[in-house]
Amino acid sequence: MHTRKNFLRLGLAAAATAGLPRFAAAQDAYPDKPVRVVVSYGAGGAIDVVARIVAEHMTGTFGKTVLVENKPGAGSTIAADLIARAAPDGYNLLVTGMAHSVIPELFPQVTFDPATAFQPISHLGLMPFVLAVHPSVPATDYKSFIAYLRAHPGTVNCGSAGPGSSADLAQMLLAKLENVEFTRVPYRSTPAAMNDLVAGRVGFMMDSQNVLVPHVRSGAVRAFAVSSLERSRLVPEVPTLDELGLKGFEVGSWQAMLAPAKTPRPIVDRIVKAVDATLNDPAVRARYIELGYNLPQKTGPEALSVFLAAEAAKWGPLAKATGTGG
Repeated sequence: MHTRKNFLRLGLAAAATAGLPRFAAAQDAYPDKPVRVVVSYGAGGAIDVVARIVAEHMTGTFGKTVLVENKPGAGSTIAADLIARAAPDGYNLLVTGMAHSVIPELFPQVTFDPATAFQPISHLGLMPFVLAVHPSVPATDYKSFIAYLRAHPGTVNCGSAGPGSSADLAQMLLAKLENVEFTRVPYRSTPAAMNDLVAGRVGFMMDSQNVLVPHVRSGAVRAFAVSSLERSRLVPEVPTLDELGLKGFEVGSWQAMLAPAKTPRPIVDRIVKAVDATLNDPAVRARYIELGYNLPQKTGPEALSVFLAAEAAKWGPLAKATGTGG
C-alpha cells in the first residue's frame, strides 16, 4: 500500500515538473512568433503614434514582427479588457494612457482591476497639449476666450478622445480652475475630434500638440496656450497656462506599455530591454523631438508602477466628480 502511495506521489511530482523545461525553453526563445501591441485609442493620436515608433524599433530588436492593433472605445477599457484576459506570455501587450488610471472611477462595471490585472513594462513618453480654438469662437487670446465661456455657459462644444482621456481630464481641470462650463463631445480618437474642430463643429480642444500644431500653423485654428510648464518647442510663441495665471498647471498625454499580470519576469525583462533600446536610439530620440514628445525621466516596471499609482491618486477624484464613462 505504501509502495503504491509513493508511486502515486512520484508520478504526480513528475507530472508537475515535466512542463518546467518546456516552459523555461519558451521563455528563453521569446519571442519566437509575432508580438501584438494593442493600442487603447484610434490611429493617429499621441498614444498610437508612440506605440508605432516603439513597435517598429522592437521589431528590429526582436527579429520578429511587432504588430500594432487599435482597439478604441469605452474610455480605453475595450483594449484593457482584451489584454487583461490575454495569456501572460509576452505576445499580447497594451499601450495606453491616462484613462487607464481612472477606469475604476469612470467604469466601475468593468470586470478587471487596472491596478492588479497588469504587469507594468515601461513609461514610453509624454506629449504636452495645446489649447486650440476654432476661429468661429469670438476670442483673440486666452483671456478673451475664458471671458466668452463665462458669458455663454454650456454653449461651446469641446472635443476629446472620450471620458477619462488625458485631454478630457485636462479640460475638466481647466473648467474647474477657471469656473467655466462647456459641452463635452466624446470621440474615438484625437484626430476624429480634431477633424470636427477644423470643421467648426466643436469650438475648442486642449489636446496633443503633434495633432493640433499643423492646423495652428495653417491658420485653421488658433493656439491660445500650452499645458506644459515650459513653452513648446513646436509653438514657442504660445504662452503656457502657468504664465497665464494657472500656476503649476501641467497636463499632457502620457504613454505606457503594460502586459497581462503574471507575465514571467524573464519575458518582462526582455521586453523592457527592447523598450530601453528604442528610447536610447538617437534616431528615435530625434523623432520624438520632431513630433513634440518628451522622453520619460524613468523607465522600467518599478518606475512605471509608482507613476501609475500617483496618476490614479491625482486624477481619480476629478474623474469621479466630473462625469461617468457610462
